[in-house]
Amino acid sequence: MSEWSVTELMAAVMSRELRDGEVVVMGAVPALPMAACRLARATHAPNLEFIVGGSGTVSPEPDRLPLGSCGGDLAPAATTLPLPDVVLLEGRGDAFDVFCAGGLQIDAHGNCNLICVGEWERPKLRGPGTVGLPFLPNTKRSILYTQSHTPRTFVERVDFVSGPGHPTGADEDRPYRKEGPSLVVTPLATLDFDDSGRMRLRSVHPGVAPQDVYAATGFELAPGPEPTTTPPPTDEELAVLRSFDPDGILRR
Repeated sequence: MSEWSVTELMAAVMSRELRDGEVVVMGAVPALPMAACRLARATHAPNLEFIVGGSGTVSPEPDRLPLGSCGGDLAPAATTLPLPDVVLLEGRGDAFDVFCAGGLQIDAHGNCNLICVGEWERPKLRGPGTVGLPFLPNTKRSILYTQSHTPRTFVERVDFVSGPGHPTGADEDRPYRKEGPSLVVTPLATLDFDDSGRMRLRSVHPGVAPQDVYAATGFELAPGPEPTTTPPPTDEELAVLRSFDPDGILRR
């Protein structure tokens, strides 16, 4: 199983960040974060629980990865919560440990935008809306992910903040919020945040050079330690991922 796809690598990276006993919530396109959660449960975090998008489905284990979060193909599952209950849990601030989220745009401080690109009155592109992203600060940390690493996705400042990241211009009056976005996973690299809350390069995926990441990012990344090479998925991780991905969604 030496051959792997970039998306399988991303799932493995996200899985390694999850801890035993945590509760994870994710959005309406759940294949990648759901794969990460199921991989974590099968390897190092058997007591991890996760809620799939607006479906409210808790820790489902279907035969194959779903493309959406609200279909009947999420069974079997531990239970299913009504959507209002999921929203209330997101707003409480003590129910979820990790929020897996993405956006049309992600900026230098980890803010996400799912509303629109361009001017509000005449946007160039409309998104699906904020959904649960305003509750990002209520989780202990968030893991951001995107299948697009281009200057159009990674911008200095998002056009609309639907998911708050780290405060900009952190100082004594408005300190850097430690419990904010902790990791960003893309097809090129993994990135984290420095003490000012600005994004920096942590590792590059095999075959990618740091210069490739800098060129594909629409802002200057914060300086940090020399980036490492992202460890590829192990044979064990690939076997687990493919056991519930017979359609090869993660390999497309």
